[in-house]
Amino acid sequence: MDRVWQTLRGVLQARGAAAFLTASLAVGVLVGGAAALMVLALGWVRDLVGEATDRTGTWVVVLAVPAGMVTSWMLARRFGEEVEGGGVTESLMALSVHTGFLSSRSIVPKIAATAITLGSGGSGGREGPAVLIGGAIGSSLARYTRFGEDQIRSLVAAGAGAGIGATFGAPIAGMLFALEILLQNFAVRHLNSVVVASVAAAVTTRSIVGEERLLRAPSHAFRHPSELVLYALLGLVAVAAALAFHRVIELVGRWRSGARYPDWLRPVVMGGVVGLFGLVELDALGTGQEFVAELLRLTADTSRAWWPLLVVALAKIVTNAITRSGGGSGGTFMPSLFVGAAIGSAMAIVVGPVWGFSDLDPGAFAVVGMAATFAATGRAPLTAILIVFEITGDYGLVLPLMLSTSLAVFLTDRFQPESLYTAPLARKGIHLVRSEDIDLLDTVTVGEVMTPRGSTLEHSMTTQEAADVLARERHHGLAVVDDGRLVGIVTLTDIARRGGPSADTTVGQVMTERPVTVVPTMPVSAALARMAALEFGRLPVVSDGDPRLYVGMFRRESVVRGYHRALAASMGRQMYRDRSRLRSQPEASFYELPVPTRSGVDGASVRSLAWPDGATLVSVRRGTRVIIPHGDTVLRPGDVITVFGTGDSRVELAFMLEPATGPAESATHGPVT
Repeated sequence: MDRVWQTLRGVLQARGAAAFLTASLAVGVLVGGAAALMVLALGWVRDLVGEATDRTGTWVVVLAVPAGMVTSWMLARRFGEEVEGGGVTESLMALSVHTGFLSSRSIVPKIAATAITLGSGGSGGREGPAVLIGGAIGSSLARYTRFGEDQIRSLVAAGAGAGIGATFGAPIAGMLFALEILLQNFAVRHLNSVVVASVAAAVTTRSIVGEERLLRAPSHAFRHPSELVLYALLGLVAVAAALAFHRVIELVGRWRSGARYPDWLRPVVMGGVVGLFGLVELDALGTGQEFVAELLRLTADTSRAWWPLLVVALAKIVTNAITRSGGGSGGTFMPSLFVGAAIGSAMAIVVGPVWGFSDLDPGAFAVVGMAATFAATGRAPLTAILIVFEITGDYGLVLPLMLSTSLAVFLTDRFQPESLYTAPLARKGIHLVRSEDIDLLDTVTVGEVMTPRGSTLEHSMTTQEAADVLARERHHGLAVVDDGRLVGIVTLTDIARRGGPSADTTVGQVMTERPVTVVPTMPVSAALARMAALEFGRLPVVSDGDPRLYVGMFRRESVVRGYHRALAASMGRQMYRDRSRLRSQPEASFYELPVPTRSGVDGASVRSLAWPDGATLVSVRRGTRVIIPHGDTVLRPGDVITVFGTGDSRVELAFMLEPATGPAESATHGPVT
């Protein structure tokens, strides 16, 4: 197998873009197969529970749900905490903090935990787990083939987006989900791999499980322009639903953390509560996909009452929050669609009898409510709109969709800055930094400003020895390296947390294993964003081709060096543009001016001076030396500056160089040829 992997790595790394797209295709096919397995396994478990319910009654769910959640909790204890809960937040953490690392050992347990949790009646969606499974597949393939970090990020996002595309049969929505929510970046270098993987996954899953297991809805028409008022009102209702979702999840999370009972009892108690909800509202359990599909097919002559729809929407919010906190595996994607469809159709049923402009179609309002609620909870309006288009196969509701989703996202962001996916990270103190399209620090890489390898620690050293090295090097933290491989990082805080320097405690006992890292080719802006998100003061730098090979340390002072380097380069580009612009102006020429003693520029840096419009500093002659100036160049008495500019700028500079006392000592010379 080692020879096979080495051959595969060599082929993929040697073929460039074509090999990378081939890897993306492989990720899509694997994710499609994994998603199909999860859908089929979920159906098997649900059929077993359904047979038991038919024979003995609905009270079986009170036992089935806790049993499923206990199983999921046990799998999480054995294979990692990412097995329980959703999957989008964990994927965000991996992409933004852990250089795209997601463990491959969680793939099969996550499939099993999701199928058992949701099949037995736990409330949630299969889409969030599919994102984690897809991201883990992309991460594993990228690591084993030794792609660089940026390509790892692309493949993780591609796998995660492919998970959405596979479970919904909606490759475009999966692509946008990866770019809009996970990467928060629409760069072309990511787009190709995400598109290929999403399409491949959707085709693979559809060919295995069939079209009937995927969410589909009939097309709906936008009947009358006056309905836009109601759709705008539906956007406001979606805001209320999204805020309620946030609040309930937060309250249940606090209840979980404050409860005083053994951890193994948590899935039993919370599973029992979800099962009791099922005795009252059975539709609130499971994925709810069949219930949503039914609402999307409602017409104006429906006989459904509105208030049971609101009850089941509230029950879905509560049961989903309890299922996730109780150790079950399930996401919030489908529950948010469920809630939106319920409140949308309920609104149409309430308003329909008194609305005199047109016949209101509850199914159309369910479609728009579904998109608006998901957009508000996930802060993903483009994904919400596109997934509706792919589910319905029709663009008849494009205006109501755009109005409701944009309004819902705008207002929800004012009341709740974090989405359902980023809020758990914010509660841990991790704030993902959204970079602007153009950043000065984008132009400098980590490798240009990092501290080279230098001093390191060994895991066998005592904390007393480590403290001595830290004091000698005047650093707060150093990397722990074993035979050139990064194994951890130790800071003075880590040592103090274990009682201070000691001859009896080793570095290996106090170090942080698998620290967050950056690579030399990463822009300083991205490394700074990662550092700011975690509030770290340093990040180890590892090789692009080997995520464990230690090559240096990125510190706060590295950011300062990067800023000055970028600023100098930026000023150089600006000076070049200014020169090019001035050359096109009439009467512009080169001229020289000496810097007299006691002038306003004596001892000033080039950056600090207010240069006249139409003047570009070309060089500074100091004795026999000619200096190419930059922002930090300091002008001295006796220097002769060469300027390219207009006649007006020449006059202004002459006054600017005039000494503080006495007559002007400057003399201008004719044009330089």
